Amino acid sequence: MTRNISRRDAIRAIGATGLIGLAGCGGDGGDGSDGGSDGSDGGGDGGSSDGSDGDDGGSTDGEDGGMDTVRAAWVYNSEVGDLGWSWAHNEGRKATAEEFDWIETDYTEAVAPEDSERIFRQYASDDYDIVFGCTFGYQDPMVSVAEDNPDVFFEHNTGYATRENMGRYMGRIYQARYMAGVAAGMITEANSLGYVAAFPIAEVVRGINAFTLGAASVNEDVTTKVRWTNTWFDPPSEQEAANSLIDEGVDVMAQHQDSPAAVRAANEAGIWSTGYDAPMGEFGGDKYITSPIWNWEEFYIPTVEDVREGTWESDAYWEGLNAGIVDLSEWGPNVPEDVTSEVSDVRSQIESGDLDVWAGSAFEGESDEFLFQDMASYVEQVEGEVPS
Repeated sequence: MTRNISRRDAIRAIGATGLIGLAGCGGDGGDGSDGGSDGSDGGGDGGSSDGSDGDDGGSTDGEDGGMDTVRAAWVYNSEVGDLGWSWAHNEGRKATAEEFDWIETDYTEAVAPEDSERIFRQYASDDYDIVFGCTFGYQDPMVSVAEDNPDVFFEHNTGYATRENMGRYMGRIYQARYMAGVAAGMITEANSLGYVAAFPIAEVVRGINAFTLGAASVNEDVTTKVRWTNTWFDPPSEQEAANSLIDEGVDVMAQHQDSPAAVRAANEAGIWSTGYDAPMGEFGGDKYITSPIWNWEEFYIPTVEDVREGTWESDAYWEGLNAGIVDLSEWGPNVPEDVTSEVSDVRSQIESGDLDVWAGSAFEGESDEFLFQDMASYVEQVEGEVPS
């Protein structure tokens, strides 16, 4: 486990009560040293591993009126070495630990939701100041622990529940998905895109729709085929789903899971691909396009600063490209220049507010609450229906 924390100078996007349920994975870790246990993104079983950095001892008041030390803990549902969701979160933890000499960070990886309450309670009893829970399945256990530990701050990733000492946070990754879709729509020759999807929840449906709308914005003939795996991390299932889509004639692959299995399958079949969570070019070969990625330090660093300064408040963070929390990875080696130029223009329009990803679709004008929590159907260019 490893320690670190951050301050929240974010736009308090949606209010202090209710939004949606999402999920995720990613991370590597330590403040200057690797620690913790290895895990994979998405809901894995697992124990915990301790990779603490810094000395023990709680937070104390400093001469400036703040805390001498902030102790922060991260809990991941998968191992941090899988280049996915937990990897990305742990990269954010490490960046936060490197930013401040007053932070102590710790993490536990590969924690199944049913075991998370025990881990949260342990951190609370060990005098940690703030605990980050990095997957949707941790929401109810964290609420329970937060109720019993009012002097500890908690942050839940991807969910909708809050309380006085528990906030929630997510990024508008759909903006990066839209940009990746623009690239896919320009590159496809078959006008048929494939998407290997995790669970049929609003977070994933939102990504499918944004990717498809981006593609349709530059190619009116494009459609998207979806295969669901109902897992966050299961490379064999992901590869099987990808191969099924390839057999149906898609020539660009996208994914929402935490391993590069779908990207690898696309490479083996000689078709284009986009990854997720982390740069996946090493698996995509000559026809790798890009990956929507996370920069979680953009949330963690200001959040732990708020804890140290005594200004932390429970809120609902949901920022996007402008905040730097979401982005695209570097382009693949053979992505045409006209594609990268078009996506650059689209980025500028999104960041300036001139382009609304949902404009012209069935979701134009919907509230943030709906987009975050209630989106449960496809845009017209996606084939089939969302499983109930």
